[in-house]
Amino acid sequence: MPLLHNIKHNHVLHEKNVILTVRTSENPHVPDEHRATLTPISDKFVRLELCFGFMDEPNVTKALAICKKKAGFKFEIMQTSFYLGRRTLVGNSNSGLPQWQDNLYIALSGLGIDPSAYFKLPANRVIEIGEQVSI
Repeated sequence: MPLLHNIKHNHVLHEKNVILTVRTSENPHVPDEHRATLTPISDKFVRLELCFGFMDEPNVTKALAICKKKAGFKFEIMQTSFYLGRRTLVGNSNSGLPQWQDNLYIALSGLGIDPSAYFKLPANRVIEIGEQVSI
């Protein structure tokens, strides 16, 4: 969704786009040589899948550096922008739940860790695109 919102807002498609998916393995650790899968889609798009073990620290910046060395994935971290989607929950009186339950769920959902910090993304390279979701 962030890609679609960016295109609709800025009316531009970047020269190079990477669709990044981060997965958690059922294994406690994933070795560096099995961490990344790079699949070309077109001249402008590449799909990159990173896999971390459930005991690994999901450091995307470090994994991208490994991709750069081992897979020949060309990028410069300080010229890369990370677009993240952010959902903001808003209450709806027609949801069928009591208002206090809506409010509790919204409050609890706000306690989650910031994705850019969790994935160790450079703070000055992250752009968040948000949407409101009615619950």
